[in-house]
Amino acid sequence: MAALIGKQAVVVGAGIAGLTAARSLADFFEHVVVLENDALPTEATDRPGIPQSRHIHALLAGGLQALSCLFPGFVENLSQAGAVPLRMGYDDRIEHPGYDPFPQRDLGIPIYGTTRPLLEFTVRKRLGEYRNVEVRESCRAQKFITGSGDAAVTAVRCENSDGSSETLQADLTVDASGHGSLTEALLNSIDWPFPEETWIGVDLGYATAIFDIPEDSPPDWMGVRTLAHHPHTKRAAILPVEGKRWMVTLAGRYDEKPPGDRDGYLMFAQQLRTPTVYNAIRHARLVSEIARFGFKGSCWRHFERLKKLPRGLLPFGDAICRFNPIYRQGMSVAALEADVLRRLLRAQSAESDGLAGLAVAFFAEAERLIDTPWWTAAIPDFSDPRSEGQRPSDLEDTLKFFAALLKLAAQDAAVHKLFIEVQNLLKPRSAYCDPELVRRVKAVMAEV
Repeated sequence: MAALIGKQAVVVGAGIAGLTAARSLADFFEHVVVLENDALPTEATDRPGIPQSRHIHALLAGGLQALSCLFPGFVENLSQAGAVPLRMGYDDRIEHPGYDPFPQRDLGIPIYGTTRPLLEFTVRKRLGEYRNVEVRESCRAQKFITGSGDAAVTAVRCENSDGSSETLQADLTVDASGHGSLTEALLNSIDWPFPEETWIGVDLGYATAIFDIPEDSPPDWMGVRTLAHHPHTKRAAILPVEGKRWMVTLAGRYDEKPPGDRDGYLMFAQQLRTPTVYNAIRHARLVSEIARFGFKGSCWRHFERLKKLPRGLLPFGDAICRFNPIYRQGMSVAALEADVLRRLLRAQSAESDGLAGLAVAFFAEAERLIDTPWWTAAIPDFSDPRSEGQRPSDLEDTLKFFAALLKLAAQDAAVHKLFIEVQNLLKPRSAYCDPELVRRVKAVMAEV
C-alpha cells in the first residue's frame, strides 16, 4: 500500500476529468473532496454543467484502457449498464473521401458505444466505492486561497447548496472545472503569468438527435462516420448507444452548420457527401429533441512552459487542453492524465515531501500525452485554409504523408491497425516514424 502524501485534496468539477483525478488521489490522501456546481442525477441523464453532453462522446480505446486501470472491471460495468460493444475497424463504417467505405477489418481493438451521461454515471458509481472520497453536489467553488507569505494554494472557498460559505483546507487542489477560471483568477491576483496558449480556430457547429434503431437497419455496420471533401465541411457520425438507439451528430463549419429543426436536419443529412446517414435515419423514429452546440476553437495552455506555478495547484483535463470535439478525444485524454497522476503520486509517496515537484513532473508527462491527440486533430483542421492559428511549417508535407499513409492502411491490415492505435491513443504518433513504415509511405507518395 502506498504511503499517504497529505490529509486532504480538493477537486473542482465532477466531470470525467474530476472523477478520474479523484480516483487517483484516493490512494494517497486521507480525504478527497469533489466540488460540483450541479445537482448530480441519480440515473444516467443530462445535467446543465455539461451542455454538450447530448452529443456523441465516444470513449477511445486508450481512454477505456486507462479507466480499466483506475477502476478494475470497468469494461464489465459498462457492458452491464447497457453500453454497446464495437470492434474498431469492423463494426464502424468509415467514409473518407476516396474510400467509401474504408476496408472493414476486425483489428482486435474493442470500444463501447455509450452516451456521455451513462459513462459519467458509471464512473461516478465506481468512485462511490471509495469511502474517503466525498462528492459535494450543488457546491460552487469560489476561490483558491493561498497561505500567508507565499503563493501556495492551501484552501478552497466554496458555497454549499444551502448558500453557506465554507473554506476547505487542501494539501493539493485539482482544477478540473473545464474552463480553469479559478486558476486564471489566482494567477492574476498574485501577478503571475498565465501560460502561453496554442489556438486553432475552427468555428464548428453541430447538432445531435437520438433515433430508435429501425428493424431494417443496415446489417454491415453498427456505426458510421462520413467525412467531408474540401472545400465542403459537412460531416456526420452515427454511434449505437444503450437502449437500442442511434446517437446521430451532424456537423459543419462556418456557413455549413446544421440546423435544429427536423426538416432542416434531414435536409442537411441528405446533403452529405454520401447517402449512408440520410438513408439510415430518414424513416427512423426520432426520440429526442435536436440539440445544437457551437465550438470556436481548440486551446492548449502550456503550463509545462511556466517557470513557476503555485504549490499545491494542479490544473487538469480541459483546463489544460480543450480539443475539437469532432475527434472525441477529451474524455480519453482526461482518463489518461488521471492514470499518469496516479503513477506519479505512487513514485512521489516514497519521498519525504510527496508534493514537491509533482506539478512539474505532471505537466511534462501531460505535454507528451497531449502531443498525439493535438497533432492528429490539428493536421486535418489546418487542411482548411480558413482555420485560424499558427500552421505547422511542414503542413503540406504532412498532409501528403497522411494521405499516403491512409492509402497504405487501406491495403495493409497491419498499417491499418497501427493507424487506429495512434488515433485511439494506444500508441504515440512517433510510431509513424518507424524507418520501414516511412520508407513504405514514401514509396506510395512517389506513385502519385
